[in-house]
Amino acid sequence: MERGILGTLGSPLVQVESPRGSVVAAKVESKNPGGSAKDRPAVAMVEAAERSGELGPGDRIVEPTSGNTGIGLSMVAAAKGYDITVVMPASKSPERRRIMEAYGADLELVEGDISDAKERADELTDSEGAVQVRQFENPANPESHYRTTGSEILEAVGDRTVDALVAGIGTGGTITGVGRRLREAFPEIEVVGVEPEGNEVLTGGETGEDAFQGMGPGFVSPNLDRELLDDVEVVGLDAAETACRRLAREEGVLVGQSSGASLVAARRVAERLVEERGVDAEAPTPDNKVGILDDEPPAREPIPEECPLVVTVFWDSGERYMSTGMFD
Repeated sequence: MERGILGTLGSPLVQVESPRGSVVAAKVESKNPGGSAKDRPAVAMVEAAERSGELGPGDRIVEPTSGNTGIGLSMVAAAKGYDITVVMPASKSPERRRIMEAYGADLELVEGDISDAKERADELTDSEGAVQVRQFENPANPESHYRTTGSEILEAVGDRTVDALVAGIGTGGTITGVGRRLREAFPEIEVVGVEPEGNEVLTGGETGEDAFQGMGPGFVSPNLDRELLDDVEVVGLDAAETACRRLAREEGVLVGQSSGASLVAARRVAERLVEERGVDAEAPTPDNKVGILDDEPPAREPIPEECPLVVTVFWDSGERYMSTGMFD
């Protein structure tokens, strides 16, 4: 029995339909208590502020967010008894607003992007004496993923080598923390970032678009360890949303835009690794649709050693995107 909701962090690593000759598996982060990967740094950053004495009883937290960090922090604030003000671009989905308000958060919407939200949060921090956990530069953010997400992946794969980690980049905390942990275990692993088409700050393309929710903040976050990255894939919104619809309708996995983009990129990487290694692309790929309701669940088919294993992250649930029309 857990003593409180914050002790339930964790998510499964789930194989999804993969290119022939490869296996792509995703951490389904909607299984965290607040429904996204951002629950992990939310808990870690608040507890780091408590340990340092920066945050204590009666204090107010303030944070700029595109949504999921705000939801995670709202959950943590409710569980620990803090007041919280979340500053978010008005363009983000109304579902996110309602979830934060359900946790009792005060919400302030700003016109513009996450940079505008950061400016307003700084003003509130100065004027109200609130505590800002600063997800973009707080080292507790990537450290939380190093300790939890990365370790969970290692436990899930057992003695199997992970050949590539492919993950979307927002604050950079996930890909930095998980990438560091996996590279310790697998020195030859490829770490590939994903950024949205139209906001390509890492690849030198166009910038300024903010159509993706939760990915591509429009600047390089201090928490992103760029030296870890072997490559960066650029994914368009249409391709990401198409992947989300297919996942929901053909595999029963309901995820949002940044998850769809991560899957598109992970499949590209898997296809490239199959080609580079000369894997027989006609060989059968282990089934990902075996049920477990029998009294004696069938034995899982092992992943052939020559089959590249690519791990990615599904950041949150598609429930937070219904009003965008993505599933219409």
